[in-house]
Amino acid sequence: MKGSGVSPKRNTYNILVHGYCKLRWLKEAAEVVELMSANDVVPDIWTYNTIMRGLCDEGKVKEAISLRDDMVSLRVMPDEVTYNTLIDGCFQRRGSVEAFKLVEEMKGKGVKPNAVTHNIMVKWYCKEGKMDEAGCVLAKMVKSGFSPDCFTYNTMINGYCKAGNLGEAFKMMDEMGRKGLKIDTFTLNTIVHKLCVEKLLKEAYELTVKAAKRGYILDEVTYGTLIMGYFKNDQTNKALKLWDEMKLKGIIPNKLNELLDKGLSTDEATCNIIIPGFCWEGAVEKAFLFYNRIVENSFKPDVITCNILLRGLCKHGMFEKAFNLFNTWIIKGKPTDVVTYNTLISVLCKEGKLDEAFDLMNEMEKKKIGAVPIYLYCHHWCTYSCWEN
Repeated sequence: MKGSGVSPKRNTYNILVHGYCKLRWLKEAAEVVELMSANDVVPDIWTYNTIMRGLCDEGKVKEAISLRDDMVSLRVMPDEVTYNTLIDGCFQRRGSVEAFKLVEEMKGKGVKPNAVTHNIMVKWYCKEGKMDEAGCVLAKMVKSGFSPDCFTYNTMINGYCKAGNLGEAFKMMDEMGRKGLKIDTFTLNTIVHKLCVEKLLKEAYELTVKAAKRGYILDEVTYGTLIMGYFKNDQTNKALKLWDEMKLKGIIPNKLNELLDKGLSTDEATCNIIIPGFCWEGAVEKAFLFYNRIVENSFKPDVITCNILLRGLCKHGMFEKAFNLFNTWIIKGKPTDVVTYNTLISVLCKEGKLDEAFDLMNEMEKKKIGAVPIYLYCHHWCTYSCWEN
């Protein structure tokens, strides 16, 4: 620009400052501000607010407050954005006492707290589990003439759920409904999770049905939470029915593709419930097929889940699949434990293949995995008249 004889204006510098702060390159952003001064371009409130936001995001609240003092000395007066940024940063790094000092200073300087100010306070009180204080801020917000928005209600509902107060959470939901506001999917999932934890599965399911009818989007977390709740409470049929419903809606494939495209690791919780669920139901073939499919898509069931699958295959006489699966784990270096070996040793003993059972026992000893119950051998040696052993 300079080479063409064009002098950058304040907006040009501000765009650079914003870009650098977004990338968290605060040193470069500060250099741009110095360049502004060198070129007789005075930084404005937007410039300072942008850098303050960047500093607070990096946890440098002290530096942000110092910058506020600098801008005042240059007769650039702080506005609502300035104080809201500093209040948010103080709550995060310095606690509510320091944050409230800034709120009082804000009022003293003639800058009125706005809806954003109140939402920041509600957010941090809810995160700290101080729901009484959050409720007081909400009341002050209404008294000051500000209407709580979706963010306010969703934050309060999440806070009440985490605090175990479902009654207040549902009151907030009803209030939102009367005002024509919607809870977001994250908040819906939080409530469903809390209901499942409290074993109120019927209520959790009915809530999702009502939510779907009102246009809410149920995602893999919603379904996964309910499925886990059903399995944990021995309602396998309902869990598998939901799983089928989830597949019909194309939720799993879409999520898998999205995650794989981004190279992200998936949440294993649902898979570590589905496989045992199939095994408990006696649908071991389905469990085995499901395992193969999720492994192909980079899911990693934990060793407990794998042991349940191994035991299920052995219990239903699918020994070849069980040993092939075990060998695959060994080749791939997947962790195995004493339960894995004991399951296979028991099968080999029952099949009269004592030499192979001994081989596995020796392998366990080499790997220092754990002891094999001696009763397994005693029982099977007696069964096959191996008195000498």
